[in-house]
Amino acid sequence: MNIENDSSYQKMINGELYLESKDLAALRDDVRDKLMEYNRISNNDERNTKIKSLMKSVGNRFFVEPTIYFSYGVNITIGDHFYANHDVMLCDEGKITIGNDVKFGPKVGLYTPQHPLDPSIRRTEAETVAPITIGNDVWVGGGASILPGVTLGNNVVVGAGSVVTHSFPDNVIVVGNPAKVLRKNEPKA
Repeated sequence: MNIENDSSYQKMINGELYLESKDLAALRDDVRDKLMEYNRISNNDERNTKIKSLMKSVGNRFFVEPTIYFSYGVNITIGDHFYANHDVMLCDEGKITIGNDVKFGPKVGLYTPQHPLDPSIRRTEAETVAPITIGNDVWVGGGASILPGVTLGNNVVVGAGSVVTHSFPDNVIVVGNPAKVLRKNEPKA
């Protein structure tokens, strides 16, 4: 089955309350098994080629250190010249769009799922998602977390350990929990 024809998948990417279908669960299990295998490959070119094959779209010069994790892969689009250090997590229940010339430090996490605040709904295991968009020339420091619905503009630097709870425009350095603008970061050229 083409996952895009799955009604749960459509609800998921549209940000509606959804429950994971059998087909979504099967895709998640397949991707998990492949990532466990691919993350153990020591040859960089082979590992990165195989990991790229699990994502919707990836540009040129893609390099990830082991280990990288994601939920489905089909909701991840990455531009050219991407680098991710060790132990990066991309929870792509919602769409994740990453621009060109982006670098992630170790243990960076992008989280699109939003669990309901109401415990009676949360007990059903239903959830919603909100997409994450990362602009061009972005550097996310180690251990930073990007939460659902966040858009980072171009030339944004996220300090190590920061928790990004809302969107930020171009040319800023953000730090803290919750992240706040530390200062402008205008390009020199």
